[in-house]
Amino acid sequence: MSPVQHTLKDLIIHRLGKVEGAPATVELRPVVCPLGGPALRLVERLCGHYADRSSKGFGCFEPDEAAYPLPLMLQAHVVERSIDFATLSQRMMAQLQACIDDDVETDGFVLVARILEGETDTLWVAIIGEAVGTMVNGGLELADCAYLDFASLRAAGRIDLSGWQRGDERYISFLKGRGDVAAWFKRFLGCGDMVVALKETKKLVQALNQFVEGARMEVPARDALFERAHDYLDQLGENGETLVLADVAREVCPEQAGQLERALNAEEIKLKSGFVPDRRAIRPLVRFSASGEQWKLEFDRSGLHSGAVHYDRATDTLVLSGLPDYLKRMLQEE
Repeated sequence: MSPVQHTLKDLIIHRLGKVEGAPATVELRPVVCPLGGPALRLVERLCGHYADRSSKGFGCFEPDEAAYPLPLMLQAHVVERSIDFATLSQRMMAQLQACIDDDVETDGFVLVARILEGETDTLWVAIIGEAVGTMVNGGLELADCAYLDFASLRAAGRIDLSGWQRGDERYISFLKGRGDVAAWFKRFLGCGDMVVALKETKKLVQALNQFVEGARMEVPARDALFERAHDYLDQLGENGETLVLADVAREVCPEQAGQLERALNAEEIKLKSGFVPDRRAIRPLVRFSASGEQWKLEFDRSGLHSGAVHYDRATDTLVLSGLPDYLKRMLQEE
């Protein structure tokens, strides 16, 4: 999978303060940040960190724009162009300030960026904590140095502005950092979660197929992966347990768990944790089924390797061996 080219269009950083039991405070930057090297490196690091994280949620804007006004703000900036980026970000900060729960305690910088990912226009919001490190100055002396600490990423969200304007089903994604901030951060985004188990399970099966194709696995390794995936997802479905993509990767492909987890979390797939696998949708992992005008056929993938099913490419025929007696009798009567 080739890396996506990121083009930074706008960037601004504000400060957020919140202690438990007290209203949130904000410190606003009046103008956008210069789009030099530090800004570009910061955005690239944010995008990379976000892509590597699991447990993303996906959804779309809630229809009640009075209660969830972010789409109105985006309409004014992106479509009508009646407000500039700095004004948009400041209005977003006011909404963020109003959405934080009273029992939340957080302090950090709020990064708002508009980024072109290839040809996709996106808006990013991230709340990042601060840490103190050590630097060596020009006199080779040690000094403290404050920096944005991605290990203290409080929350982050990405809005696919292109998908929003097209009317896509899902165009918002978000993740949470340290602390339980997902609920109020989703309120700020105005994001309604959308998960349909059957649809998501089919996408997961497709993602597994794409992974084995990209990895160019040998047939035995591919079939073993599919069988492990089927057994694991089937067990979750039978028990009514929700899946976590990171756990799927570890259970299904322990020798390449990191690569598989990154593939499942790819932004273009838009998979998310938190749904119970639909057992109907995982059958293609271990079974083939097809039908024609005068026939219908279903068999296990393992049959191709045991000899019970043989496909002859030269004659374009499928040969079945070991037919049961009752079927032979029915065929002989014809």
